[in-house]
Amino acid sequence: MTIETLTSLLTPIMAQTEGAPGGGGSMMLLIYGLLFAGLWFLVIAPQRKKQKDLEATIKSIKQGDEIVTTGGIYGTVASIRSDRFIIRVAENTRMEFSKNAVAAVVKKKGEKDDKDVKNLEDSAEDKK
Repeated sequence: MTIETLTSLLTPIMAQTEGAPGGGGSMMLLIYGLLFAGLWFLVIAPQRKKQKDLEATIKSIKQGDEIVTTGGIYGTVASIRSDRFIIRVAENTRMEFSKNAVAAVVKKKGEKDDKDVKNLEDSAEDKK
């Protein structure tokens, strides 16, 4: 068989398949791809960014910073170990927490509290 006879035999078959309603597999693949992309941008990417920010915050914690744990306990960092913080929660009460238990830094050492700033502004206005 030559190429010309093979082409003449396959041409009618190819013409029938081109007009047939097919291509469902590629369309379904496109839909799944778009669904995954939407899920990525709406859920996964923001969560990863939030986790990286929290890890950077935990690495930047120093002695004297006020933090809150995931359990809702507020305290001041008394000392730092390789895998945990020792937090002072009252005058003579210290607790040890894993670094992963830190939810947020409330106030860095040396920062003024929002109440302190507001009180300073109020006292400045009273003096006028």
